[in-house]
Amino acid sequence: MSNRIGYIASNTFREAVRDRVLYNLIAFALLLSGVAIFVGQISIDIERLVVVNLGLTAVSLFGVVIAIFIGIGLVSKEIEKRTLYTVLSRPVRRWEFIVGKFLGLAGTLVVNTFFMAIGVFGALLYVARTFSAADAGILVALYFIVLEFLIICALALLFSSFSSPLLSAVFAFSLFVIGSYADDLRGFAALTHGFARWIATGAAYLVPNFSALNVIGAVAHQRPVGGQLILENTLYALFYTAMALSGAVLIFERRNLK
Repeated sequence: MSNRIGYIASNTFREAVRDRVLYNLIAFALLLSGVAIFVGQISIDIERLVVVNLGLTAVSLFGVVIAIFIGIGLVSKEIEKRTLYTVLSRPVRRWEFIVGKFLGLAGTLVVNTFFMAIGVFGALLYVARTFSAADAGILVALYFIVLEFLIICALALLFSSFSSPLLSAVFAFSLFVIGSYADDLRGFAALTHGFARWIATGAAYLVPNFSALNVIGAVAHQRPVGGQLILENTLYALFYTAMALSGAVLIFERRNLK
């Protein structure tokens, strides 16, 4: 079983690496880090703040675009090319196919984050000339960004398991935008009354809470990120990812591929 999942994951990783759009997005993220250097140089005494803010935001946004762009096509492309039927004709279960695709895409995003993070740290070293203890918080922010990617990957697979690539992209991106304001949505739900409050509260807790994973501002201002928040975000991201991935498996198991 693990060998079959590993093969699908490695094949997904190789396909993602060969995608030219992937390289363009990475290059653009690194270019934005270069822009951060320029903006930082014309900013007075806030060079580090600008570089960290722009650099980490670039890593997050372009990573999300990569996750959605590739994730929505993981199932549909296999069906269009009819390679899925060849894979499933072998002793490969449908849930193994979904899990393998998820792991391959997640691995791709981790590798991309690593290289984009090098660009951020390079830009920071250029403007600050040295690293400080507070810069360790950037690693925490990058870790939260990776957790964000895991959720996005699972959601993209969930939508692609039953919808078209275009609608899957719309659904995934919409959830990302809404989830980025999840705290505000929960605050709004607390102000409502009656049946509307139940609906608003349910929607607020159903969407992924990406706002809790966004500590870029805190890290840029050199504020520490507590260990409890790291633990809570880790458990939350893994749980949400597992639920979304389970939904994708259940839907794909019952999908008629004929």
